[in-house]
Amino acid sequence: MIETDPDVPAGIDAVRAVGTLSREDYDAVVVPMLDAAAREGRRLRFLCVVDEDFRGLTPDGAWADVKLGLAAMRNLEGCAVVSDLHWVRDMTQLAGFFLPGHVRVFGAGERDEALRWLESLPGRLATVRVDPAAGVVVVDVGQPLRREDIESIASAVDSWLADHTELPGLVLHAPSFPGWENVGALVQHLRFVGGHQGRIGRVALAVDGQPVGIAARIAGTLLHPEVRKFAFAQVDEASAWAGAGTHARTA
Repeated sequence: MIETDPDVPAGIDAVRAVGTLSREDYDAVVVPMLDAAAREGRRLRFLCVVDEDFRGLTPDGAWADVKLGLAAMRNLEGCAVVSDLHWVRDMTQLAGFFLPGHVRVFGAGERDEALRWLESLPGRLATVRVDPAAGVVVVDVGQPLRREDIESIASAVDSWLADHTELPGLVLHAPSFPGWENVGALVQHLRFVGGHQGRIGRVALAVDGQPVGIAARIAGTLLHPEVRKFAFAQVDEASAWAGAGTHARTA
């Protein structure tokens, strides 16, 4: 069954899943929550506590879960799942990559932390700073890139390009290659790449470690063929190189 959890801050919907879930559970508890959020015009911030005696879903409950999930996707701001069940944690992390909102898993004793995380969304964004003298945008990233991070980067780049034909350089500064929070962030990144292709001179990756697989291929061809890797501590050298490739031309 699904039990509502009223002991949460305003703007957050919360449930506790116990035993086996059926379609009737979704109809009685989850559907009214989705309808209320839609009526109030707010994005969903959802807390789900999964007890250790949770056994999964009946067949009709699984179908209801899929249908409601698809309906709620476009309106999902964030979902926090609190559980110590390994299979629930693994499935949530996998599903979270394909959901448009922010998804995070917490341990059974971390309910308060999960609520604080939901309240803080979207949380701290990547730091985007512009060096107008060098014509370089530097992006400091400490976590997988999110949709909001890409929007912040695009805003800084577009602000520069409003008065110039190109941006000499873009620097990604991160302890390790950050990757993307979910498919939505990756798609947003690819749109940014396509929309700015040819208008950024150099890309410097001040990142420790060696990106692998698809991450390496995308990082190596982000916006321009001229890409160079630096160590994380060499951000100043990376910025100098990125800004030296071309001269900023006024539009």
